[in-house]
Amino acid sequence: MSVRTPPRLLELAGKSLLRDEALAIASLEYLPTELFPLLFMEAFCGRHREPLKAMMLAWPFARLPLGGLLQMPQHKTLQALLDGLDILLAQKVRPRRWKLKVLDLRNTGQNFWSTWSGARAQVPSPTGPVAEARSRMRKPLAPLEVFIDLSFSDRIRDQFFTDLIWWAKQREGSLHLCCKTLKIFAVPIEKIKKVLAMVQLDCIQVVEVNCTWNLSTLGVFAPYLGQMSNMHTLFLSHIHMPASEEEEKERHVSQFTSQFLRLHHLRRLYMESPSFLEGRLDHMLSCLQMPLETLSITNCLLAESDVKHLYQSPNLSQLKDLDLSGVTLTDFSPKPLQALLEKVAATLQDLVLIYCGIMDSHVEAILPVLSRCCQLRTISISGNPLSMAMVEKLLRHTAGLRSLSLELYPAPLETYGSGGALEMGRFVQIRGELIEVLRDLGQPRTIWLSTSPCPHHGNKTFYDMEPIRCPCDSPA
Repeated sequence: MSVRTPPRLLELAGKSLLRDEALAIASLEYLPTELFPLLFMEAFCGRHREPLKAMMLAWPFARLPLGGLLQMPQHKTLQALLDGLDILLAQKVRPRRWKLKVLDLRNTGQNFWSTWSGARAQVPSPTGPVAEARSRMRKPLAPLEVFIDLSFSDRIRDQFFTDLIWWAKQREGSLHLCCKTLKIFAVPIEKIKKVLAMVQLDCIQVVEVNCTWNLSTLGVFAPYLGQMSNMHTLFLSHIHMPASEEEEKERHVSQFTSQFLRLHHLRRLYMESPSFLEGRLDHMLSCLQMPLETLSITNCLLAESDVKHLYQSPNLSQLKDLDLSGVTLTDFSPKPLQALLEKVAATLQDLVLIYCGIMDSHVEAILPVLSRCCQLRTISISGNPLSMAMVEKLLRHTAGLRSLSLELYPAPLETYGSGGALEMGRFVQIRGELIEVLRDLGQPRTIWLSTSPCPHHGNKTFYDMEPIRCPCDSPA
Protein backbone atom coordinates (compact mmCIF):
# COMPACT_ATOMS: atom_id res chain seq x y z
CA MET A 1 0.00 0.00 0.00
CA SER A 2 1.43 3.37 -1.02
CA VAL A 3 1.88 6.07 1.63
CA ARG A 4 0.70 9.53 0.66
CA THR A 5 3.10 12.37 1.37
CA PRO A 6 1.42 14.72 3.85
CA PRO A 7 1.02 18.34 2.73
CA ARG A 8 3.63 20.80 3.91
CA LEU A 9 2.74 23.43 6.49
CA LEU A 10 3.13 26.14 3.85
CA GLU A 11 0.63 24.37 1.58
CA LEU A 12 -1.85 24.05 4.42
CA ALA A 13 -1.35 27.73 5.23
CA GLY A 14 -2.01 28.67 1.59
CA LYS A 15 -5.24 26.64 1.48
CA SER A 16 -6.36 28.18 4.76
CA LEU A 17 -5.67 31.72 3.55
CA LEU A 18 -7.61 31.18 0.30
CA ARG A 19 -10.73 30.11 2.19
CA ASP A 20 -11.24 33.83 2.75
CA GLU A 21 -10.52 35.33 -0.69
CA ALA A 22 -10.89 38.94 0.49
CA LEU A 23 -8.34 38.34 3.25
CA ALA A 24 -6.00 36.60 0.80
CA ILE A 25 -6.14 39.59 -1.56
CA ALA A 26 -5.53 42.08 1.26
CA SER A 27 -2.54 40.09 2.53
CA LEU A 28 -0.67 40.21 -0.78
CA GLU A 29 0.83 43.59 0.15
CA TYR A 30 2.67 41.96 3.06
CA LEU A 31 3.16 38.41 1.78
CA PRO A 32 6.86 37.32 1.76
CA THR A 33 8.16 37.14 -1.79
CA GLU A 34 9.15 33.47 -1.59
CA LEU A 35 5.56 32.48 -0.74
CA PHE A 36 4.04 33.93 -3.92
CA PRO A 37 4.65 30.87 -6.16
CA LEU A 38 3.15 28.50 -3.62
CA LEU A 39 0.06 30.65 -3.05
CA PHE A 40 -0.30 31.16 -6.80
CA MET A 41 -0.37 27.40 -7.44
CA GLU A 42 -2.89 26.86 -4.65
CA ALA A 43 -5.09 29.59 -6.13
CA PHE A 44 -4.76 28.24 -9.67
CA CYS A 45 -5.47 24.61 -8.79
CA GLY A 46 -8.34 25.67 -6.53
CA ARG A 47 -9.75 28.00 -9.23
CA HIS A 48 -9.73 31.05 -6.98
CA ARG A 49 -10.06 33.56 -9.79
CA GLU A 50 -10.27 36.84 -7.86
CA PRO A 51 -7.07 36.15 -5.85
CA LEU A 52 -5.37 35.19 -9.12
CA LYS A 53 -6.30 38.53 -10.67
CA ALA A 54 -4.91 40.31 -7.62
CA MET A 55 -1.70 38.27 -7.71
CA MET A 56 -1.09 39.32 -11.29
CA LEU A 57 -1.09 42.94 -10.07
CA ALA A 58 1.39 42.19 -7.29
CA TRP A 59 3.63 39.53 -8.89
CA PRO A 60 7.11 40.25 -7.47
CA PHE A 61 9.21 38.40 -10.07
CA ALA A 62 10.31 39.31 -13.59
CA ARG A 63 8.88 36.11 -15.09
CA LEU A 64 5.71 34.08 -14.66
CA PRO A 65 5.97 30.67 -16.41
CA LEU A 66 2.48 29.33 -17.06
CA GLY A 67 3.21 26.95 -19.94
CA GLY A 68 2.92 23.79 -17.87
CA LEU A 69 -0.43 24.92 -16.51
CA LEU A 70 -1.87 25.16 -20.01
CA GLN A 71 -2.01 21.37 -20.03
CA MET A 72 -4.75 21.60 -17.43
CA PRO A 73 -8.34 22.07 -18.66
CA GLN A 74 -8.80 25.38 -16.85
CA HIS A 75 -9.18 27.97 -19.57
CA LYS A 76 -11.62 30.03 -17.48
CA THR A 77 -8.94 30.29 -14.80
CA LEU A 78 -6.41 31.37 -17.40
CA GLN A 79 -8.91 33.94 -18.64
CA ALA A 80 -8.99 35.34 -15.09
CA LEU A 81 -5.23 35.91 -15.36
CA LEU A 82 -5.71 37.81 -18.61
CA ASP A 83 -8.43 39.88 -16.95
CA GLY A 84 -5.91 40.74 -14.22
CA LEU A 85 -3.43 41.82 -16.88
CA ASP A 86 -6.11 44.00 -18.46
CA ILE A 87 -6.56 45.83 -15.17
CA LEU A 88 -2.81 46.25 -14.89
CA LEU A 89 -2.27 47.49 -18.45
CA ALA A 90 -4.98 50.12 -17.96
CA GLN A 91 -3.11 51.68 -15.02
CA LYS A 92 -0.68 54.50 -15.68
CA VAL A 93 1.15 53.83 -12.40
CA ARG A 94 2.09 50.22 -11.77
CA PRO A 95 1.64 48.64 -8.30
CA ARG A 96 4.60 48.90 -5.92
CA ARG A 97 5.45 45.19 -5.80
CA TRP A 98 4.81 44.42 -9.44
CA LYS A 99 7.94 43.31 -11.30
CA LEU A 100 6.48 41.18 -14.10
CA LYS A 101 8.18 41.63 -17.47
CA VAL A 102 7.59 38.25 -19.13
CA LEU A 103 4.44 36.13 -19.12
CA ASP A 104 5.72 32.80 -20.45
CA LEU A 105 3.02 30.51 -21.86
CA ARG A 106 5.47 28.09 -23.49
CA ASN A 107 5.53 24.47 -22.40
CA THR A 108 9.20 24.22 -21.50
CA GLY A 109 8.81 20.76 -19.98
CA GLN A 110 10.20 22.04 -16.67
CA ASN A 111 8.54 21.98 -13.30
CA PHE A 112 6.83 25.22 -12.33
CA TRP A 113 8.74 25.35 -9.06
CA SER A 114 12.13 25.15 -10.75
CA THR A 115 11.35 27.86 -13.29
CA TRP A 116 9.62 30.64 -11.36
CA SER A 117 11.90 33.49 -12.39
CA GLY A 118 15.06 31.76 -11.14
CA ALA A 119 14.53 33.37 -7.75
CA ARG A 120 13.97 30.21 -5.69
CA ALA A 121 17.61 29.78 -4.76
CA GLN A 122 18.31 33.45 -4.17
CA VAL A 123 15.40 35.77 -3.46
CA PRO A 124 16.31 39.46 -3.63
CA SER A 125 14.63 41.63 -1.07
CA PRO A 126 11.85 43.61 -2.76
CA THR A 127 12.34 46.42 -0.23
CA GLY A 128 16.14 46.51 -0.31
CA PRO A 129 18.14 49.62 -1.28
CA VAL A 130 18.36 48.71 -4.97
CA ALA A 131 14.61 48.20 -5.22
CA GLU A 132 13.94 51.46 -3.39
CA ALA A 133 16.35 53.40 -5.59
CA ARG A 134 14.70 52.05 -8.72
CA SER A 135 11.24 52.85 -7.39
CA ARG A 136 12.23 56.54 -7.13
CA MET A 137 13.32 56.63 -10.78
CA ARG A 138 10.56 57.50 -13.23
CA LYS A 139 11.02 55.34 -16.35
CA PRO A 140 8.69 54.78 -19.28
CA LEU A 141 6.68 51.58 -18.91
CA ALA A 142 8.15 48.87 -21.13
CA PRO A 143 5.69 46.63 -22.97
CA LEU A 144 4.97 43.34 -21.27
CA GLU A 145 6.46 40.38 -23.17
CA VAL A 146 4.09 37.41 -23.69
CA PHE A 147 5.84 34.26 -24.96
CA ILE A 148 3.82 31.45 -26.54
CA ASP A 149 4.42 28.33 -28.59
CA LEU A 150 1.78 27.87 -31.28
CA SER A 151 0.66 24.29 -31.90
CA PHE A 152 -2.02 23.89 -34.56
CA SER A 153 -4.09 20.77 -34.09
CA ASP A 154 -7.77 19.97 -33.75
CA ARG A 155 -7.77 20.34 -29.98
CA ILE A 156 -9.64 22.75 -27.74
CA ARG A 157 -6.36 24.52 -26.89
CA ASP A 158 -6.31 25.94 -30.41
CA GLN A 159 -9.27 28.17 -29.60
CA PHE A 160 -7.58 29.45 -26.46
CA PHE A 161 -4.46 30.43 -28.40
CA THR A 162 -6.54 32.01 -31.15
CA ASP A 163 -8.39 34.07 -28.54
CA LEU A 164 -5.09 34.95 -26.83
CA ILE A 165 -3.57 36.20 -30.09
CA TRP A 166 -6.65 38.30 -30.79
CA TRP A 167 -6.56 39.64 -27.21
CA ALA A 168 -2.89 40.61 -27.61
CA LYS A 169 -3.52 42.19 -31.00
CA GLN A 170 -5.99 44.61 -29.40
CA ARG A 171 -3.36 45.68 -26.86
CA GLU A 172 -0.39 46.41 -29.12
CA GLY A 173 1.82 49.01 -27.52
CA SER A 174 1.12 47.78 -24.01
CA LEU A 175 2.39 44.26 -24.61
CA HIS A 176 4.42 42.34 -27.16
CA LEU A 177 3.27 38.85 -28.16
CA CYS A 178 6.21 36.69 -29.20
CA CYS A 179 5.78 33.20 -30.65
CA LYS A 180 9.05 31.25 -30.55
CA THR A 181 7.88 27.84 -31.81
CA LEU A 182 5.28 26.96 -34.45
CA LYS A 183 4.03 23.37 -34.71
CA ILE A 184 1.51 22.39 -37.37
CA PHE A 185 -0.50 19.20 -37.39
CA ALA A 186 -3.54 18.24 -39.49
CA VAL A 187 -5.18 21.65 -39.74
CA PRO A 188 -6.58 23.38 -42.86
CA ILE A 189 -4.15 25.87 -44.34
CA GLU A 190 -6.80 28.62 -44.27
CA LYS A 191 -7.00 28.39 -40.49
CA ILE A 192 -3.21 28.61 -40.27
CA LYS A 193 -3.14 31.67 -42.53
CA LYS A 194 -5.78 33.40 -40.42
CA VAL A 195 -3.75 33.04 -37.22
CA LEU A 196 -0.35 33.77 -38.77
CA ALA A 197 -1.73 37.05 -40.07
CA MET A 198 -2.00 38.19 -36.43
CA VAL A 199 1.45 36.96 -35.30
CA GLN A 200 4.77 38.79 -35.54
CA LEU A 201 6.45 36.24 -37.80
CA ASP A 202 10.02 37.39 -37.27
CA CYS A 203 9.80 36.21 -33.64
CA ILE A 204 9.40 32.58 -34.70
CA GLN A 205 12.59 30.53 -34.32
CA VAL A 206 11.43 26.92 -34.70
CA VAL A 207 8.91 25.57 -37.26
CA GLU A 208 7.63 22.00 -37.36
CA VAL A 209 5.20 20.77 -40.01
CA ASN A 210 4.08 17.35 -38.77
CA CYS A 211 1.47 16.43 -41.36
CA THR A 212 1.15 15.49 -45.01
CA TRP A 213 0.76 18.45 -47.36
CA ASN A 214 0.36 18.65 -51.09
CA LEU A 215 3.10 20.56 -52.87
CA SER A 216 0.57 23.30 -53.65
CA THR A 217 -0.15 23.74 -49.91
CA LEU A 218 3.57 24.14 -49.27
CA GLY A 219 3.57 26.82 -51.97
CA VAL A 220 0.79 28.69 -50.14
CA PHE A 221 2.67 28.46 -46.82
CA ALA A 222 6.03 29.47 -48.32
CA PRO A 223 5.59 33.30 -48.20
CA TYR A 224 4.88 33.10 -44.45
CA LEU A 225 8.00 30.98 -44.02
CA GLY A 226 10.09 33.65 -45.69
CA GLN A 227 8.91 36.24 -43.16
CA MET A 228 10.24 34.14 -40.26
CA SER A 229 13.63 35.77 -40.64
CA ASN A 230 14.94 34.66 -37.23
CA MET A 231 14.09 31.00 -37.70
CA HIS A 232 16.98 28.68 -36.85
CA THR A 233 15.24 25.27 -37.10
CA LEU A 234 12.86 23.95 -39.78
CA PHE A 235 11.26 20.50 -39.77
CA LEU A 236 9.18 19.56 -42.80
CA SER A 237 7.34 16.26 -43.09
CA HIS A 238 5.78 14.36 -46.01
CA ILE A 239 5.14 16.69 -48.92
CA HIS A 240 2.98 14.81 -51.42
CA MET A 241 3.55 15.59 -55.07
CA PRO A 242 0.36 14.73 -57.02
CA ALA A 243 0.35 14.34 -60.77
CA SER A 244 0.26 17.79 -62.31
CA GLU A 245 1.85 19.87 -65.03
CA GLU A 246 5.63 20.07 -64.75
CA GLU A 247 5.48 23.84 -65.00
CA GLU A 248 3.14 24.00 -62.00
CA LYS A 249 5.43 21.74 -59.96
CA GLU A 250 8.42 23.92 -60.74
CA ARG A 251 6.48 27.02 -59.68
CA HIS A 252 5.58 25.54 -56.31
CA VAL A 253 9.14 24.27 -55.73
CA SER A 254 10.51 27.70 -56.58
CA GLN A 255 8.02 29.36 -54.22
CA PHE A 256 9.41 27.21 -51.41
CA THR A 257 13.15 27.17 -52.13
CA SER A 258 13.38 30.92 -52.81
CA GLN A 259 12.30 31.62 -49.21
CA PHE A 260 15.66 30.33 -47.97
CA LEU A 261 17.18 33.52 -49.36
CA ARG A 262 15.50 35.36 -46.47
CA LEU A 263 16.41 32.91 -43.69
CA HIS A 264 19.73 34.29 -42.49
CA HIS A 265 19.72 32.38 -39.18
CA LEU A 266 18.74 28.89 -40.34
CA ARG A 267 21.11 26.31 -38.84
CA ARG A 268 19.09 23.08 -38.60
CA LEU A 269 17.07 21.64 -41.49
CA TYR A 270 15.05 18.41 -41.24
CA MET A 271 13.10 17.16 -44.25
CA GLU A 272 11.13 13.91 -44.05
CA SER A 273 10.08 12.44 -47.42
CA PRO A 274 10.69 15.57 -49.55
CA SER A 275 10.01 13.78 -52.84
CA PHE A 276 9.74 17.09 -54.68
CA LEU A 277 13.48 17.67 -54.26
CA GLU A 278 14.54 14.79 -56.51
CA GLY A 279 16.68 16.34 -59.22
CA ARG A 280 16.07 19.81 -57.70
CA LEU A 281 18.09 19.77 -54.49
CA ASP A 282 20.52 22.34 -55.86
CA HIS A 283 17.63 24.85 -56.09
CA MET A 284 17.34 24.78 -52.30
CA LEU A 285 21.04 24.47 -51.46
CA SER A 286 21.95 27.47 -53.60
CA CYS A 287 19.53 29.64 -51.62
CA LEU A 288 21.00 28.85 -48.18
CA GLN A 289 22.39 31.97 -46.54
CA MET A 290 24.25 30.46 -43.57
CA PRO A 291 26.29 27.28 -42.98
CA LEU A 292 24.00 24.56 -41.62
CA GLU A 293 24.83 22.62 -38.46
CA THR A 294 22.25 19.91 -39.12
CA LEU A 295 20.98 18.48 -42.39
CA SER A 296 18.48 15.63 -42.37
CA ILE A 297 16.96 14.50 -45.67
CA THR A 298 15.30 11.14 -45.16
CA ASN A 299 13.05 8.55 -46.80
CA CYS A 300 13.00 9.90 -50.31
CA LEU A 301 14.55 9.37 -53.73
CA LEU A 302 17.41 11.62 -54.76
CA ALA A 303 19.23 11.74 -58.05
CA GLU A 304 22.98 11.12 -58.09
CA SER A 305 23.39 14.75 -59.11
CA ASP A 306 21.64 15.75 -55.86
CA VAL A 307 24.23 13.89 -53.79
CA LYS A 308 26.99 15.67 -55.74
CA HIS A 309 25.40 19.03 -54.94
CA LEU A 310 25.63 18.16 -51.24
CA TYR A 311 29.44 18.26 -51.21
CA GLN A 312 29.55 21.16 -53.65
CA SER A 313 27.44 23.44 -51.44
CA PRO A 314 29.61 25.92 -49.49
CA ASN A 315 26.99 26.08 -46.74
CA LEU A 316 27.35 22.41 -45.82
CA SER A 317 31.02 22.62 -44.88
CA GLN A 318 30.38 22.95 -41.12
CA LEU A 319 27.83 20.18 -40.60
CA LYS A 320 27.67 18.64 -37.13
CA ASP A 321 24.77 16.27 -37.88
CA LEU A 322 24.10 14.47 -41.17
CA ASP A 323 21.18 12.08 -41.67
CA LEU A 324 20.41 10.54 -45.06
CA SER A 325 18.43 7.55 -43.77
CA GLY A 326 16.17 5.97 -46.35
CA VAL A 327 17.91 7.70 -49.28
CA THR A 328 18.94 4.87 -51.61
CA LEU A 329 22.61 5.18 -52.57
CA THR A 330 23.09 1.64 -53.92
CA ASP A 331 23.58 2.54 -57.59
CA PHE A 332 25.49 5.77 -56.95
CA SER A 333 29.22 6.18 -57.04
CA PRO A 334 30.63 6.37 -53.48
CA LYS A 335 32.74 9.40 -54.42
CA PRO A 336 30.10 12.12 -53.68
CA LEU A 337 29.49 10.72 -50.17
CA GLN A 338 33.23 10.39 -49.66
CA ALA A 339 33.77 14.00 -50.77
CA LEU A 340 30.99 15.25 -48.47
CA LEU A 341 32.50 13.48 -45.44
CA GLU A 342 35.93 14.87 -46.35
CA LYS A 343 34.41 18.33 -46.29
CA VAL A 344 32.85 17.99 -42.84
CA ALA A 345 35.43 15.71 -41.17
CA ALA A 346 36.55 18.44 -38.76
CA THR A 347 33.02 19.22 -37.46
CA LEU A 348 30.85 16.11 -37.92
CA GLN A 349 29.43 14.70 -34.67
CA ASP A 350 26.52 12.48 -35.74
CA LEU A 351 26.34 10.40 -38.93
CA VAL A 352 23.15 8.44 -39.69
CA LEU A 353 22.93 6.34 -42.86
CA ILE A 354 20.21 3.81 -41.98
CA TYR A 355 18.64 1.84 -44.86
CA CYS A 356 20.62 3.60 -47.58
CA GLY A 357 21.45 0.44 -49.52
CA ILE A 358 25.13 1.04 -48.74
CA MET A 359 27.32 -1.94 -49.66
CA ASP A 360 30.89 -2.95 -48.90
CA SER A 361 32.27 -0.86 -51.78
CA HIS A 362 30.68 2.32 -50.41
CA VAL A 363 32.01 1.74 -46.90
CA GLU A 364 35.47 0.84 -48.26
CA ALA A 365 35.57 4.26 -49.94
CA ILE A 366 34.64 6.23 -46.83
CA LEU A 367 36.71 4.30 -44.25
CA PRO A 368 39.80 6.58 -44.46
CA VAL A 369 37.78 9.75 -43.99
CA LEU A 370 35.67 8.22 -41.20
CA SER A 371 38.85 7.66 -39.19
CA ARG A 372 39.52 11.42 -39.43
CA CYS A 373 36.11 12.53 -38.11
CA CYS A 374 37.67 13.33 -34.75
CA GLN A 375 34.48 14.76 -33.18
CA LEU A 376 32.19 11.89 -34.21
CA ARG A 377 29.88 10.84 -31.34
CA THR A 378 27.31 8.71 -33.19
CA ILE A 379 27.58 6.46 -36.21
CA SER A 380 24.50 4.53 -37.33
CA ILE A 381 24.59 2.50 -40.54
CA SER A 382 22.17 -0.28 -39.61
CA GLY A 383 19.87 -1.74 -42.24
CA ASN A 384 22.64 -1.93 -44.87
CA PRO A 385 23.96 -5.19 -46.44
CA LEU A 386 27.54 -5.37 -45.12
CA SER A 387 29.82 -8.37 -44.77
CA MET A 388 31.51 -9.49 -41.56
CA ALA A 389 34.86 -8.39 -42.99
CA MET A 390 33.53 -4.88 -43.62
CA VAL A 391 31.97 -4.54 -40.15
CA GLU A 392 35.32 -5.55 -38.67
CA LYS A 393 37.09 -2.96 -40.84
CA LEU A 394 34.65 -0.33 -39.62
CA LEU A 395 35.43 -1.17 -36.01
CA ARG A 396 39.16 -0.97 -36.61
CA HIS A 397 39.09 2.29 -38.58
CA THR A 398 36.94 4.05 -35.97
CA ALA A 399 38.89 2.74 -32.97
CA GLY A 400 40.79 6.00 -32.60
CA LEU A 401 37.69 8.20 -32.34
CA ARG A 402 37.68 9.11 -28.65
CA SER A 403 34.30 10.89 -28.69
CA LEU A 404 32.42 7.97 -30.26
CA SER A 405 29.74 6.80 -27.80
CA LEU A 406 26.89 5.33 -29.88
CA GLU A 407 27.59 2.79 -32.65
CA LEU A 408 24.78 1.01 -34.52
CA TYR A 409 25.83 -1.53 -37.14
CA PRO A 410 23.94 -4.09 -39.23
CA ALA A 411 24.28 -7.77 -38.43
CA PRO A 412 26.69 -9.00 -41.11
CA LEU A 413 25.34 -10.77 -44.18
CA GLU A 414 26.82 -14.03 -42.90
CA THR A 415 24.15 -14.17 -40.18
CA TYR A 416 21.44 -14.80 -42.78
CA GLY A 417 20.62 -18.03 -44.64
CA SER A 418 20.23 -18.44 -48.39
CA GLY A 419 16.54 -17.46 -48.17
CA GLY A 420 17.30 -14.28 -46.25
CA ALA A 421 16.14 -15.59 -42.86
CA LEU A 422 18.22 -14.81 -39.79
CA GLU A 423 20.06 -17.84 -38.40
CA MET A 424 20.24 -17.25 -34.66
CA GLY A 425 23.05 -19.75 -34.10
CA ARG A 426 25.20 -17.98 -36.65
CA PHE A 427 24.22 -14.61 -35.16
CA VAL A 428 25.46 -15.69 -31.73
CA GLN A 429 28.70 -16.97 -33.25
CA ILE A 430 29.37 -13.67 -35.03
CA ARG A 431 28.65 -11.73 -31.84
CA GLY A 432 31.42 -13.74 -30.24
CA GLU A 433 33.79 -12.98 -33.10
CA LEU A 434 33.07 -9.24 -32.81
CA ILE A 435 33.78 -9.40 -29.07
CA GLU A 436 37.20 -10.80 -29.96
CA VAL A 437 37.75 -7.92 -32.38
CA LEU A 438 36.92 -5.41 -29.65
CA ARG A 439 39.22 -7.24 -27.21
CA ASP A 440 42.00 -7.06 -29.78
CA LEU A 441 41.48 -3.29 -30.13
CA GLY A 442 41.81 -3.02 -26.35
CA GLN A 443 39.60 0.03 -25.72
CA PRO A 444 36.40 0.51 -23.72
CA ARG A 445 33.64 0.35 -26.31
CA THR A 446 30.00 -0.66 -26.79
CA ILE A 447 28.32 -1.44 -30.11
CA TRP A 448 24.81 -2.49 -31.12
CA LEU A 449 23.83 -4.86 -33.91
CA SER A 450 20.54 -4.75 -35.82
CA THR A 451 18.94 -7.48 -37.90
CA SER A 452 16.51 -6.94 -40.73
CA PRO A 453 14.02 -8.40 -40.99
CA CYS A 454 13.47 -9.00 -37.28
CA PRO A 455 13.06 -12.74 -36.58
CA HIS A 456 9.97 -12.05 -34.44
CA HIS A 457 8.35 -8.98 -36.05
CA GLY A 458 8.66 -9.38 -39.80
CA ASN A 459 10.18 -6.46 -41.66
CA LYS A 460 10.84 -4.34 -38.58
CA THR A 461 14.44 -3.65 -37.61
CA PHE A 462 15.52 -5.51 -34.50
CA TYR A 463 18.34 -4.31 -32.26
CA ASP A 464 20.07 -6.97 -30.22
CA MET A 465 18.83 -6.69 -26.62
CA GLU A 466 22.38 -6.99 -25.29
CA PRO A 467 24.99 -4.61 -26.71
CA ILE A 468 28.42 -5.95 -27.55
CA ARG A 469 30.88 -4.58 -25.02
CA CYS A 470 34.62 -4.65 -25.11
CA PRO A 471 35.83 -6.73 -22.13
CA CYS A 472 37.98 -3.72 -21.17
CA ASP A 473 34.70 -1.92 -20.38
CA SER A 474 33.56 -4.50 -17.83
CA PRO A 475 34.19 -3.89 -14.13
CA ALA A 476 36.90 -6.03 -12.61
